[in-house]
Amino acid sequence: MRNCLKEFGITENQMTILFALSKLGKVEQGKIGEALVLERSTVSRNVKLLEKQKLVRKTTAYRPEIELTNKGIALVNELIPHWEKVMDSYIDLLGDYGTAPLEKLEQRLK
Repeated sequence: MRNCLKEFGITENQMTILFALSKLGKVEQGKIGEALVLERSTVSRNVKLLEKQKLVRKTTAYRPEIELTNKGIALVNELIPHWEKVMDSYIDLLGDYGTAPLEKLEQRLK
């Protein structure tokens, strides 16, 4: 996945934050870390980098909220097919034997 993201100029953590924001909408920055189980410093650092690229905007409130910009929304829409293609290739590599434990874990988490 890392190689796939180079052309977009973002990291895996940044992509995950963008995807989460696309589902959550405008949300307190701290909630992103909770939802993704990321350290506060990791979220803060990546949000700053995403802001510099004008992919997200952050309020100046005591507990800042962040949301995708139009540019961020466009990038998420562009990333989804690439992400799906990479995930499909991983599934092909794992085969049925490799995906069965993942599917079992997914069922337990529901």
